[in-house]
Amino acid sequence: MSIQVGQKVQDFTLETFEPTTGDFGKFSLFENGAAGKWAVLMFYPADFTFVCATEFSALAAQHETLKAAGVTVLSVSTDTKFAHLAWQREETELAAVKYSMGADAAGTVSRLFGVYNEASGLDFRGTFLINPAGVLVGAEVNLNNVGRNMEELVRKVKAFQYVAAHGDEVCPANWTEGAKTLKPNAKLVGRVGAALKA
Repeated sequence: MSIQVGQKVQDFTLETFEPTTGDFGKFSLFENGAAGKWAVLMFYPADFTFVCATEFSALAAQHETLKAAGVTVLSVSTDTKFAHLAWQREETELAAVKYSMGADAAGTVSRLFGVYNEASGLDFRGTFLINPAGVLVGAEVNLNNVGRNMEELVRKVKAFQYVAAHGDEVCPANWTEGAKTLKPNAKLVGRVGAALKA
């Protein structure tokens, strides 16, 4: 059974390829949270594929923004850390990638998040946001033929971080940093439109 939003994610560790050093490393969810960091996990089908390469490039363009917001980014597939190294080295779309690339060859973590396709041995396109307490706050899973919008990922990260810091407020649709939020209460019932215009 996979984890659901609002639940605490059990600790896990993955071997990684680290593009910034050209060497191997590891990612520990517990250690990441203990350091006060959020985590974005981006599951994808396989190295040396097509839509995946474009997603990696798009995520690389947002990586510094996420890093500055205290977020650790980890891509994950069932490929080995050696395949990650070779793909990042050879594919020009991955030239700017500086985030860790996790290797989940046994599919253990992929199964935990419900993105492992038993028929193919590959992952679906799953994006998961975990707060420093280890709670899963955001989840999205897509079939493999449509790529994700990484600007929208950043928007959602900022929104979750905002409500984490302002517990009595909620972010409406299309909220962006600095935009108006709502404070749910009896007087707001049936008056959301007016409140947003005030």
